[in-house]
Amino acid sequence: MSEAESHGSVSGVIAVSLDGKGGASPISPSAAVAASADTPVWINIDFSDPHAAEWAWNESGLDDSIVGAMLDTESRPRTLQQGNGVLTMLRGVNLNPGARLEDMISVRTWLEPGRVVTASRRCLRSLTEIRQNIEQGKGPPTPSQLLIDLIDRLNHYIGEGIEQIEEHIDRAEDEAAHDSSLNRSSSFNQLRRQTAQIRRYLSPQREALERLARVTESVFDGEEMIELREQLNRLTLGLEDLDLVRERALVAQEEFLSLLAHEQNSRMLVLSIVAAIFLPLSFLTGLMGMNVAGLPGTVNAGSFWIIVLLMVLIAVGILAIFRNRKWL
Repeated sequence: MSEAESHGSVSGVIAVSLDGKGGASPISPSAAVAASADTPVWINIDFSDPHAAEWAWNESGLDDSIVGAMLDTESRPRTLQQGNGVLTMLRGVNLNPGARLEDMISVRTWLEPGRVVTASRRCLRSLTEIRQNIEQGKGPPTPSQLLIDLIDRLNHYIGEGIEQIEEHIDRAEDEAAHDSSLNRSSSFNQLRRQTAQIRRYLSPQREALERLARVTESVFDGEEMIELREQLNRLTLGLEDLDLVRERALVAQEEFLSLLAHEQNSRMLVLSIVAAIFLPLSFLTGLMGMNVAGLPGTVNAGSFWIIVLLMVLIAVGILAIFRNRKWL
């Protein structure tokens, strides 16, 4: 027994015996491993704890290939059936304080008759809520129901995450409509990157649930298969919503850039008009301001006003030409 293990407990490992009515009783991990299929148990492993990882390898009774897959630091959502059990890798959105939504948290589950094992490296709200409901006697009654409850909660928070992204894009569109400053374009870029990263993980997760929905032997009953297919449908709808958000962000960014380009062109037109008006005037003032002998008007007191009138006529003429060509 390791130093982290005392009185039958192991640091990072939580085991309970499900009573079939929504409640459970805490038991030691060794008792959970030794329990028969008639005594359903749930084992949760925090594999960031080295004692928990050691227990999983040496004491959990799981095949080494299953333990290796569950404790792998990098995982892709997938489902693998082995013997009378099924291994499922899933991901949930990160709702921890200060975390990025797209920094998704992986949760790995092993389901077999009478036992479900979950493993994760970071705190996942879905698992926390299931444990709290079990403590209150309102949790899932069986291991298979626990897995379906976990999938349901993962999909629920994925939906909440998508709603947050939709709210952000609505706010970004409103801000862009009222203030087309250049830095507003970064909001749409960020939303597109965030959506792409979330979809990157959810696409294989749909495949994992599709494969899980085809697993029928000694794992799920008829009603549970219906619930599982409903969760698959919810995830599919979430992916469609993500696609819509990504398209909205792309269209909104294109519209923003078009408005911004139009605004910049309008400003350049004003500058061009001002430059076109003052270019001949600057030439005239520069010419008449040369300090050389023989310059006309130097001895005529009304020469200044004649030049001013000439410049005004030139400016009016240029404006008339612009207006006639509909440049103004």
